[in-house]
Amino acid sequence: MKQFICEEIHAGFEKDFFLEKNPPCPNYILWRGKAIRLIEIISAWDDFSRSGKQARNMRETHLERASKKGSWGVGRQYFKVKDRDDRILVIYFDRAPKDAVDKKGRWILLSVESI
Repeated sequence: MKQFICEEIHAGFEKDFFLEKNPPCPNYILWRGKAIRLIEIISAWDDFSRSGKQARNMRETHLERASKKGSWGVGRQYFKVKDRDDRILVIYFDRAPKDAVDKKGRWILLSVESI
């Protein structure tokens, strides 16, 4: 049974990484006060498409490159992962700044599916 969650989570990493706006899949997540160890990456994909005002604020020549590689504050990186309890989770990193103070982006748990 698949549940759509769409809640902000904390992502934990065992190793440091260089680009904070382009993170790897986390090793664990903290959700509702519980640590969930992620043991396998099933798939990963990016969505760097621009919508609304962001779709109109860039030249066509730059828009094509940005849709493939991303640009600051735009896009999401998705990971479909398996946890220790054999559940399938879909998480993503939203590169958009939350506000002027918090510019780092955030992790979201999109769905959980029991096998």
